[in-house]
Amino acid sequence: MEYNNLPAKRLNEPGSEDKPQIFRTLRNIDLNLLTIFEAVYVHKGIVNAAKILNLTPSAISQSIQKLRAIFPDPLFIRKGQGVTPTAYATHLHEYISQGLESILGALDLTGSYDKQRTITIGTSPSVGVLVMPIIYQAVKQHAPQLLLRNVPVSEPEIQLSQFQTDLIIDSNNFNARALGQNVLYADSLTLVCRQHHPALSHPLTLENLRGYEHSSFMTEGQSMNVLRQRLDEIFPERQVSFSSYNMFTMASLISSSDMLCVMPARLFSLLCKCWPLESITLPQLNTESVEISLHYNKLSLRDPVLETVINVIRQAF
Repeated sequence: MEYNNLPAKRLNEPGSEDKPQIFRTLRNIDLNLLTIFEAVYVHKGIVNAAKILNLTPSAISQSIQKLRAIFPDPLFIRKGQGVTPTAYATHLHEYISQGLESILGALDLTGSYDKQRTITIGTSPSVGVLVMPIIYQAVKQHAPQLLLRNVPVSEPEIQLSQFQTDLIIDSNNFNARALGQNVLYADSLTLVCRQHHPALSHPLTLENLRGYEHSSFMTEGQSMNVLRQRLDEIFPERQVSFSSYNMFTMASLISSSDMLCVMPARLFSLLCKCWPLESITLPQLNTESVEISLHYNKLSLRDPVLETVINVIRQAF
């Protein structure tokens, strides 16, 4: 930001415009001056600060004079071969140093800064409950300073292409060339019912199972459409009388009714610990599977932090 040549206005100067207007206030300050202030404060002298910033001592002195015109304080007092900060300068340093550290963290281009950064990962509830514990443990081992934020998936291609979400994990396949994809795992499918379901007392054949209502727990996506077609071939006359995006609602409903539901085996293994559910062995269905993939914008690979997170997640599975 260039320093304008208009007379500097003190920050505490009274007037009709003395209101909290942060942009107008910052416009009257060359933010480069704050860097020079920090250098003089930390290195306790104009000459030392000039060496660090590759500037002349005269340029440093002029910058300090400009700051004195803005702030109601001399900021630094000559002492021996150096300078000593005033109490007001020490007060400023506490805030300016924190602000510069935050800016450095936001502009971290090397991935080496150790301040906290948020990585946003989009999942559906059913996928998130399976993958996020694994991802959290893996990422924390490699980058404990990162904050992981799990958000819902609404329009995955838009979320990724417009950088609304860093990563998305689900069963979709995208055709956009700008998006990258890595399969994390393939999960077999199983037919689920409640414990003591009447079908369990008869031979578990397709013919005997066709008379029961089904509930649908499949998410949207091209790959899911293909899978639905295969399920319709296996259960050509199945009646889907309930559907839900919420795995807990689905498990609760199945456990208290005679409905059947097709779900991923890993999800069943988790839900059967909370509800009285059983898996029905059905060879025609158990050979089917759904792939769960990690999706990202390929431009994100230019970010070393995000590239590291992607590699850590891939290795975790």
